[in-house]
Amino acid sequence: MKKGWFYLLLYVLTNVGCTNRNENSGPRYSTSPGVPGVPVYCFAVHPLHNPNKLLQVYQPLIDYLNVNVTGARFTIEASRDYASYEKKYLDRKPGFLLPNPWQTIQAMKVGYHVLAMAGEPGDFKGIFVVRKDGGIRSPSDLKGKVISYPASTALAACIMPQYFLHSAGINVSTGIINKYVGSQESSIMNVFLGQSVAGATWPPPWRAFQKDHPKEAAALMVIWETEPLINNSVMVRDDVPDEIRLQVQKLLTTLNEKVEGKPILSDMETSRFILATDKDYDIVGSYIKRFENEVRKIETK
Repeated sequence: MKKGWFYLLLYVLTNVGCTNRNENSGPRYSTSPGVPGVPVYCFAVHPLHNPNKLLQVYQPLIDYLNVNVTGARFTIEASRDYASYEKKYLDRKPGFLLPNPWQTIQAMKVGYHVLAMAGEPGDFKGIFVVRKDGGIRSPSDLKGKVISYPASTALAACIMPQYFLHSAGINVSTGIINKYVGSQESSIMNVFLGQSVAGATWPPPWRAFQKDHPKEAAALMVIWETEPLINNSVMVRDDVPDEIRLQVQKLLTTLNEKVEGKPILSDMETSRFILATDKDYDIVGSYIKRFENEVRKIETK
């Protein structure tokens, strides 16, 4: 496949906007015939993939909720980058969130609460992808070179990898060139294109990239991985009625037991949803405190 195609793809991965631009901070109301007055809640997923891919992967879950939840309907919303996603929940616009663990503790501060964890805790870890022919063999080989990440606030795909490099003796602020490229796929694609010598991501996007782009993935390899932490959460805004919250929680945490749930989970590269609470994410606050004390401050726009 020609190199120019990849530059076009890279542009699309980092610049496609949200598909749902309704800015109403409360429940959204459907205009579909037959369901007048039924509240429509936005389910906002953080940029696990580029917006088009994310909508393709998560729409079946929204369809499942719409079939099985009584008294509400749901839409999915993608964001072009981490900053735009974070602004949405800080403004309390979505009714439901699927944020990373760092975003989870930030969202708690504005009135969101955890109802489930999305995937096994052991699957939440940072990985470094390099070209097989790139000559990178040890962390010291990265000194003075470009490393790509989805965003500075991506926990598994930036914060945890940067802590890994810090622990390996690399000054993350001055010893390497950090390039924040907007999405997981872009971080990987930057490595393939030679725009970075290593790209940070985490297992689900890497597995998806291998399926979607097998030829390109064959030129790459995972060279290091971090210790796991805790997986992404599912959160609900504090003004969503309990009867809606409880229905969503039960449907998610039993999804792996349903025949129709298995392909939905497979497409999301998620094994199951697990019951969880705000308290389960205390470990993230401790990790972030250590990271900020030793490496850098985490700044949001």
